[in-house]
Amino acid sequence: MPALAFSERLNEQVGHEFAAHQQYVAIAVHYDAEDLPRLAAFFYRQAVEERNHALMMVQYLLDSDVEALTPGIEAPQTSWEDNVAPVALALDQERRVSEQIGALASVARDAGDHASEQFMQWFIKEQVEEVATMSTLLTVAERLREKPMELEEYLAREALGEEGEDPTAPAAAGGAL
Repeated sequence: MPALAFSERLNEQVGHEFAAHQQYVAIAVHYDAEDLPRLAAFFYRQAVEERNHALMMVQYLLDSDVEALTPGIEAPQTSWEDNVAPVALALDQERRVSEQIGALASVARDAGDHASEQFMQWFIKEQVEEVATMSTLLTVAERLREKPMELEEYLAREALGEEGEDPTAPAAAGGAL
């Protein structure tokens, strides 16, 4: 059974992951409305990924016979001054989630909760990838600030965020429907 401090923080993180999901949906809708389909598709995929992260955490809590909560979240930001700002927000969000994930792993380690610490290792690896992807996307978006269609071409060429399923990922509640 996970340490109480870890399970409480993991339940909080479920809310953070659902908030990230909602923020990515809002960003995707923004790009959809701007007729930037590659950017929209990228962020819709990111939204599903964040939702699945929350459900992986829920499944871990359920498997550990700990109450799994689905905390309420604040409404996401839905408007931006330009088409680069949503990517900057996404990078900030990924950096914040990385800090949260690291803190969760530390709580597990400090409590001697080896199973929970091991569970968090996949998320640590995932966050390194997420920050790197968003950082690259922001760099390219800033370079192409006045040429959003070239950013669309970049996404098509590089297939950013289209890596597919990770067979090492933890199981998600509901089978990640």
